[in-house]
Amino acid sequence: MTAGSPPTELDPTAVVGLAAARRQVLDRIAEACAGVGRDPADVALVAVSKTVSVDRVRVAVAAGLTVLGENRVQDGAAKADALPDATWHLIGPLQSNKARRAIEAFDVIESIDSLDLARRLDRLTREVRGLPATGAVPDDKRLPVLFQVNVDVDPAKAGFQPTDLAAALPALLELGALRPDGLMTIGRLVDEPEAARPTFRALGRLASELREAHPRLGPEMSMGMSDDYPVAVQEGATIVRVGRALFGDRPSPGTPGAG
Repeated sequence: MTAGSPPTELDPTAVVGLAAARRQVLDRIAEACAGVGRDPADVALVAVSKTVSVDRVRVAVAAGLTVLGENRVQDGAAKADALPDATWHLIGPLQSNKARRAIEAFDVIESIDSLDLARRLDRLTREVRGLPATGAVPDDKRLPVLFQVNVDVDPAKAGFQPTDLAAALPALLELGALRPDGLMTIGRLVDEPEAARPTFRALGRLASELREAHPRLGPEMSMGMSDDYPVAVQEGATIVRVGRALFGDRPSPGTPGAG
């Protein structure tokens, strides 16, 4: 299906199947929260729809998966055009030449990994949304963003180094068209979920330290994927990015961000 074409009739069996998968993930989130005294309502589920067709994403929305994550701007923009009532997160790397389209298509950008990119997004958000070129912006017009942190200092991953983020944060927080909701990280590739815990715990410590020094940094922590999201929840995740546990195995496009 392409944007603008009439929707196909939903398969009730497919809706039931995805609703059951959603329930299973939410139950595991609730179980993880119960173990550490958290409220499950404080954890948002982002259903990662990379490589999933628009028709199947439409089924997912009908099954209650209304917050969706995409790794690539072009793919996500096409789906967002077809399904404008869903909430769309960009969770993969953002090239500066695609920043304007990302602002137009996505409700949240989770992958801000440099001050230069943030400055470009601030300027373009003002242009796209008809805002003043400088100065304060009404909160409902600001673009919600997360700052991606390479907690493990892994050369294969994008994101701010923790010390670099600490140095850049005062300037980032001055970008009035962006709403700094919090931090995001990609966990290490491990054989056992428990082995990802040090990454998640490190992001939690960093977030606490940064918010103590800069209270304007928001409370969100986006971390955890299909293999390890319960561990991430135990360590304070407020957003988990789950794809395979909902949609099943899919061909990988080679872009990190979620699974």
